[in-house]
Amino acid sequence: METLRQLLVSREISELSRVTHLLDEPEQLAAAVGDVLPTAVARATHAQLGEALAPAVERAVQRSIQKSPRTLTDILYPVFLPAIRKSIGEKIDQTFQSLNETLRHIFTWHGLKWRFEAWRTGASFSEVVLKHSLIYRVEHAFLINRNSGLLIAHVAADNATSEDPQLISSMLSAIQDFVKDSFNEREQSGLDTIRFGDLRLWSEVGPFATLVSVIRGNPPEELHEIVRDVLLRIHEECSQALVEFDGDSSQLAGVEAQLRTCVEQKQEESNEGFPWLVAAVALLFLILAGGWFFLSWQSGQRWQAYVSRWQAYVSRLEAQPGIIVAEQQARDGQFYIAGLRDPLAADPQSLLSGTQVDPARVHSQWQFYQSLQPEFVLKRLKASLAPPDSVRLSIDNERIVAEGEAPDTWIDRARAAARQLSAGGPEFDISKVRDVSPEVLEAKRWQAYVSRLEAQPGIIVAQQKIRDGRFYIAGLRDPLADDPQSLLSGTQVDPARVHSQWQFYQSLEPEFVLKRLTASLYPPDTVRLSIVNNRIIAEGEAPDTWIDRARAAARQLSAGGPEFDISKVRDVSPEARAAEHWQYYVSRLEAQPGIVVAQQSTRGGHFYISGLRDPLAADPQALLSGTEVDPARVHSQWQFYQSLDPKFVVKRLTASLTPPKSVRLSIIQGRIVVVGEAPAAWIDRAQAAAEQLSADGVVLDVSQLRELDLAELNHLRESIQTTDIFFSSGKVVPGPEQTPVLDRLADQIKEFAQNARKSGVTARFMLTGHSDTTGRETANASISAARAETVRALLNKRGVAPELLLVRGAGTFEPAVPENSQAGSSTNRRVSVTVNLD
Repeated sequence: METLRQLLVSREISELSRVTHLLDEPEQLAAAVGDVLPTAVARATHAQLGEALAPAVERAVQRSIQKSPRTLTDILYPVFLPAIRKSIGEKIDQTFQSLNETLRHIFTWHGLKWRFEAWRTGASFSEVVLKHSLIYRVEHAFLINRNSGLLIAHVAADNATSEDPQLISSMLSAIQDFVKDSFNEREQSGLDTIRFGDLRLWSEVGPFATLVSVIRGNPPEELHEIVRDVLLRIHEECSQALVEFDGDSSQLAGVEAQLRTCVEQKQEESNEGFPWLVAAVALLFLILAGGWFFLSWQSGQRWQAYVSRWQAYVSRLEAQPGIIVAEQQARDGQFYIAGLRDPLAADPQSLLSGTQVDPARVHSQWQFYQSLQPEFVLKRLKASLAPPDSVRLSIDNERIVAEGEAPDTWIDRARAAARQLSAGGPEFDISKVRDVSPEVLEAKRWQAYVSRLEAQPGIIVAQQKIRDGRFYIAGLRDPLADDPQSLLSGTQVDPARVHSQWQFYQSLEPEFVLKRLTASLYPPDTVRLSIVNNRIIAEGEAPDTWIDRARAAARQLSAGGPEFDISKVRDVSPEARAAEHWQYYVSRLEAQPGIVVAQQSTRGGHFYISGLRDPLAADPQALLSGTEVDPARVHSQWQFYQSLDPKFVVKRLTASLTPPKSVRLSIIQGRIVVVGEAPAAWIDRAQAAAEQLSADGVVLDVSQLRELDLAELNHLRESIQTTDIFFSSGKVVPGPEQTPVLDRLADQIKEFAQNARKSGVTARFMLTGHSDTTGRETANASISAARAETVRALLNKRGVAPELLLVRGAGTFEPAVPENSQAGSSTNRRVSVTVNLD
């Protein structure tokens, strides 16, 4: 039986063993199930598979969310974030659209009308504004397959025109793809809005199709929700057909009805007539409101005027001393004020005059107090102390100061009053009140007398005292000082009660020394003695004998006394005066430029001097005038030389170079600088002079010289020099045919001279007369000179200045052409012109 069983079912037994082993091994079982599971899932029906997997998938998802919620967030983030962002953006656009339209129409006539409509209907004002201001119409709706870009359905509004819908669909898909490819956008995002003029294209993207609405006008943002709802319903009803769409739209017949819902969306402008009733009501309301506002404004202005006057009155009160305003207000057409007032201050009621404030409307409440301001304290002190006429009370820097004389009883009362003044009040200073008791007055008068003595020069008070009603004083006194007894006059001190004891001495004070010197020296009238900085100065002229006595007196002055300075006294002996005058003359010569004093001396009553002198320097003999030096006693010997002082060098350069007017020579910091414009020849001469002077150490700077541009002058010069005046044989006056030539030549000469002056040069014109060889040579020379003189006279007659013209006769020595030629004689009978520039 075993053998038979092996023969019959051995294969089945081995397969059964393998399956049993497979079921017992979980890893092998999982691998086997994994091999067949995809095929089984693919062959299973969707309903059965969904029902079978739903519980397991739900539990797995629930456990996964509980275990790690962030995983689900990361999965859903790419899906929900664009939708949320788009929803928020649309809501913000809707809000701003509503705000913009509301602000644009809030103060317009339509705004007033729409506000009334909002009040009447109960809707918000922004909703009414959007209802009337957003005029739009949906003209086309395109449903386009998202994957292929093929047109699924198209609906157009009445009277809406467009091109081929299939072509428009392809172009929109191409635009979407172009934007995504060009800017690397994600697959989930798309182009939402396209605007061209008054047209807008709104695109709503679904899972399988895109709905594009073509809108004319200004649509509200709520239209997005309507289009999005239509697209959602299409996907719910026809999702399978949309997935399987391959260009055949027969299975999507109901889609056009859904799209018709979008096309029917529009908002047209209302054609209602003008609301005259509303206008009349509004106008009446504005008139009433305007009248009320005007009356309110007028009343307010009157009240403001009252308040401003009241404030002026309050300010006036606050500025019054002794018045403190604690509280003030204006209420219900009445004015209230309260505060503190010193009884000595001004009456607040009297201050109302002139403020235009009605006193009947003012309610005041004042509490009396004693002000510590100086003027009120001063009044109270005067009332309580009753100062005598010799005492004056005043205010100085917030202090009350008493000045004058008073008995000691009044002074004691004043001190007591000063101590009793309240803290924080002004200080009461009575230090300047003098006690007028007899003993005190006598002591003060004696001290004034002693101070007067101590201030006197030549008096030294050694001791002074008062004893038993008598006055004692002792000290030193210079005999030249004032008499102390005479100084008692005017001090009110009784001389009979004064006992003085003075010792004589010689004071070293400068005024006493000056008096003694004046008495001992007897200075002449030409000498003046004075005190300068405690020094005795002698000034003037005196003989040598007096000067010797003065020097001896200066040496005899006691040590510690003032200095006696006689250095300013001049010796007026004849020899000394002559020597002084001579030295003054020599100093004057030495200060002169171009003069060098080599030696000078005085001998035998005569004066000798020698040295060097530039010929351009001042004459030494002329400088003697005014020096009181006798010219007959002066013997001078001067050698001529050329000084290198820039002033003399400039004079020599001006004389030798003769610079044109356009050139200026000046001295700058010891250098001779030449500035201006000059002809090239003159510049060459100046440069040569600079080289010669540099060897002597004198700097002649010609770097600022510019060459004169004579191009225009040279052209005119050439024209003048090629002009000749021709004469008949034996004649010295040109024929009438030469008159135009003379006129032109005169004009050219005047123009050339004027231009030359502007350029800084002087022009000279040489008129040279010529003759032919006919006749004697002496006669020809005379004829040629006469012809030149005739031409000069004719040019003078035509306005040419005489000083510009020079004449000479050349005779036959300067022929223009050889005499033996055909035109020789007639050509040589002429006057030629040569132009020279200086």
